[in-house]
Amino acid sequence: MTFSIVARDNSGAIGMAVCSSSPAVAARCLHLQAGVGVVASQNITDPRFGPLLLFNLANGASAEEALRDLVSADETLDYRQISILPIAGQGLAHSGSHTLGVFNSVVSSNAVAAGNMLKDPVVIEKMIQAFESSEGELETRLMGAMLAGLNAGGEAGPVHSAGIAVARSSGWAETDLRIDWSDQPIEDLSKLLQEWLIQRDDYVIRGIDPSKSPAYGVPGDE
Repeated sequence: MTFSIVARDNSGAIGMAVCSSSPAVAARCLHLQAGVGVVASQNITDPRFGPLLLFNLANGASAEEALRDLVSADETLDYRQISILPIAGQGLAHSGSHTLGVFNSVVSSNAVAAGNMLKDPVVIEKMIQAFESSEGELETRLMGAMLAGLNAGGEAGPVHSAGIAVARSSGWAETDLRIDWSDQPIEDLSKLLQEWLIQRDDYVIRGIDPSKSPAYGVPGDE
C-alpha cells in the first residue's frame, strides 16, 4: 500500500518522501532526526519502530545493528517493510516474508527506496535512478523520485496520501509537509513543496534568530 524513499546529500541533509493508498501515511511511516538518520516503517506499520531505530542510530549503531536489535526485541518483522539510512554509512532495506503484493527495495550510495503492492517492481528502480541522477535541494530530488515512481506505474491501486520531510543543521525538520487525503496526493504535494521552498529559509531564521526575521507579509506585520 506504500512506496517511499529515504535519502541524504553531501550537505548533511536527510529526508524522506512517502505515499500510500491509506490516509495520513506520513504521520505513521516517516521518521527522521537531524544529524542521525531517517527511517521508513511501512507495509503493516508499527510507528514505534521509527523512534527505536533512530535511538539506536543516535547511540552509534549501524543500520544493520539497529535492525538486528529490533529483530531481537520484536517478533513481527515478517510483516514489516523497513528502510534505514544513517547520516553516514551503509543504508539497509528489510522486506518481511508477509510483505503485501508486488514489492521491491533498492539501496544505493545515498538512498533507499522500497514499496509494496506495486504496479511493477521497476517502480522502485526508477525512483533510485531519478534520485541519484538529480542535483539540487534534497526536497526537490526526493519529490522528483516520487514523481518518477508514479510515472513508472506507482501502486497497483490509487494512492491517497503523501508526505515529505527534510532535516538539516537547524535541529528540526525544516520541511515537513503532508497531503493526508487526496485523489492526487503526489501532484498536490509537489505543488505545496514549490510554495514552501520559497519561504523555508525564512522560517528557519525566525526560529533561530527572531531579531533577523523577515516580515510575515500579513496585515499588522508590514
